[in-house]
Amino acid sequence: MNRHGAALIIGVTMLAGACTADSDSPASVPHRSIECSETASGFDAWAAAGFSGTIAISTGGMQDCSLAYGNTTDTVFSVGSITKSFTAAAVFALIDDGKLSTEDRAGDLVPDLGGPVADATVAQLLTHTSGLTGNHGSDEQPLGRDEALAAISKLGVAFAPGSDVLYSNAGYTLLALIIEETSGMSYRDFMVTRVLTLPDGHIAGGFWDGNPAAPGPRAVGLLDDGSSGATGDFAGPHWALDGNGGLAMTTRDLASWTHALFAGQVVSPDAVERISTPVFDVGEGRSETPGWVALNDTVFGEPGLAAAGGGDSTGHNAVVVWLPSSERVVAIASNTAKVTAEELLRAVGPALVAGDPLPTPRDDEVALDSGALDAVVGRYELDAGGSFEVSSRDARLVVTAAGTEAVTALFPIPDDIGASRVAEHEADVLALLAGATDEGRDERKALETDIGTLDDVELAGTLFDDGELRTYVTVTSGNETAVVWYALDEEGSVAAVEITDRLPSRSFVSTTGGFRPDEPSASEPTIAFDDNRMTLSGPDGATTTTAARSAR
Repeated sequence: MNRHGAALIIGVTMLAGACTADSDSPASVPHRSIECSETASGFDAWAAAGFSGTIAISTGGMQDCSLAYGNTTDTVFSVGSITKSFTAAAVFALIDDGKLSTEDRAGDLVPDLGGPVADATVAQLLTHTSGLTGNHGSDEQPLGRDEALAAISKLGVAFAPGSDVLYSNAGYTLLALIIEETSGMSYRDFMVTRVLTLPDGHIAGGFWDGNPAAPGPRAVGLLDDGSSGATGDFAGPHWALDGNGGLAMTTRDLASWTHALFAGQVVSPDAVERISTPVFDVGEGRSETPGWVALNDTVFGEPGLAAAGGGDSTGHNAVVVWLPSSERVVAIASNTAKVTAEELLRAVGPALVAGDPLPTPRDDEVALDSGALDAVVGRYELDAGGSFEVSSRDARLVVTAAGTEAVTALFPIPDDIGASRVAEHEADVLALLAGATDEGRDERKALETDIGTLDDVELAGTLFDDGELRTYVTVTSGNETAVVWYALDEEGSVAAVEITDRLPSRSFVSTTGGFRPDEPSASEPTIAFDDNRMTLSGPDGATTTTAARSAR
């Protein structure tokens, strides 16, 4: 499935001084070997805390700083939904050529397109205002062009086109189909020959799966469970991702291309102005633009544009920010979940804007011997239902939650989300899997293809991650049980889904006052043990549990 990040709420500014840092150490061992500058060296602490990836900062098209931890500056990353920024540029290149207009109807441009989306305009597809709802395929599902077109034709629209915003991967795949029909070339060939080629002739990357492939060494992503992510060997066909995801490159190339785009070297200055102009206000200082999210000066003191993306299957996350008044670009990519690119930018952004030294992760960790950790290992139950399984691994506590109350205590829901929205999301997921609608029946059929005939579906809890609510369910087929999570869009259609092998879990480190989350940028919940009780303290208060069996 395609993970996407459509908005950032922090700002960045240029790091002073030129710098380069390479490492060919494994991705799990962050390292920076060459001194960069006093400000940039602040990233070292984040590498020690788990950031693995690369960072590129440029001003006026000139590279100011290039850093690598656990990788090299030549390492290629999947950039996920940042691909949409490139697809939008391709559309405007065809507009520059007089072959397209933003007011053209999709159905007029792709004759075989059916369904209500045929009435959507190119402008509406570019800004996620077409109303198109649902997905047309999963990331690594072999999907041909005609199959993708048929799947998109079956999707519904959630509102009158142009009246609201609903993020749509399928809408950007439809734009890729429009690019093919209009250019007379394949989408991928058009991207490489017209969009990815920089003014000096260098090609900024390529595709993660299939050809033309991004050249260079590839980052090996580490997933939450410690396994390696997809390495880009999916044979395709790739129309589940083409247009909405799938590109790959170094952060240096991502920064160079971003500057070239906004400098009018990829599309015309008129097209750049249209790409940069806010179209639909989505609140919190953010607005949709074609392929980007515009950030006003209330976000970080200087207007900018941002794009972000990543993939659960690759273990990669990437973010790029363009600051037009200073012609600065910051691009970050990561290949572990410990500290993602977006989390790093969120943590250091305010200090970068203020010109202050970068904040560092907390250093309050206390080493405990294995006996002290083993003493609290066991199962802990909530009086109202739900439980936690506490285990020990690599001098850390791993806490796994089962049940709605337990998951919420382990992963506190942000205040702006609220309990009612969580309850609604859970109800929608259960209704979907009941199979009462066409989409629900299709989803059950897809699950049964992977798991077998569904005998039972039980709610396991909901958390907020990667900008979306994810509701976990346990599904039973015969003697087999699997865990599946769903993220739904605003209309209750599937935005993302993953079959996993475990319930939600979180790693904790020991401190002088108990245990805190292992993620450097997270502070809640904290955990304390007293006799046979475990207490989780978070923003909504304390949750106390009782040991169900003796520690081992």
